[in-house]
Amino acid sequence: MDAELEQRVNELVAKRLAEIEIEKALQAASRVKRLALVASKGSLDMAYPPLILASTAVSLGWEVGVFFTFYGLDIVHQHRLPKLQVAPIGNPAMPPPISAVPALQVPNIIGVLPGMTPVATLMMKSWFNRANIPPLQELIEVTREGGGKLYACTTTMGVMGVNQENLIEGVECRGAAAFLEFAAGADIALFV
Repeated sequence: MDAELEQRVNELVAKRLAEIEIEKALQAASRVKRLALVASKGSLDMAYPPLILASTAVSLGWEVGVFFTFYGLDIVHQHRLPKLQVAPIGNPAMPPPISAVPALQVPNIIGVLPGMTPVATLMMKSWFNRANIPPLQELIEVTREGGGKLYACTTTMGVMGVNQENLIEGVECRGAAAFLEFAAGADIALFV
């Protein structure tokens, strides 16, 4: 009798453990994923990565929070956003290879010539346009409309001389502690 009882108990325990595993899998599958991004740089080439990731994540139904700090505040500054540039000098990846002759690369010293930053900026904007990548403002709108949160770091706003009135619509001013609370529950946290 004891052997039969032990076998029955073992069967019931195994069945319950299998049910628990199924419940866990269902909860994990139904839970909304969370992405926490820190955008710390305000050049054109560094504004795209966090905004592409954020807009893609909200399009997938993820919860998204982007924390703009230091020069990253330029990305959400209403007057600086349209003027973001990419500098060809001091950027190890610039200038890129000339497409007609891939082995030939424009020397980095060219970047010190007057007017090269606007030229590099126009060149990069044309690449994004040719690749059908939306402008930054559109990526921001997709992120906001998808429920993504844009946070300006209150501590660095003071350091960088940025006021809440300078920010684009929909940006919330938050401190590091508030963002860390959001990021603590993130599935993915990235610093750009």
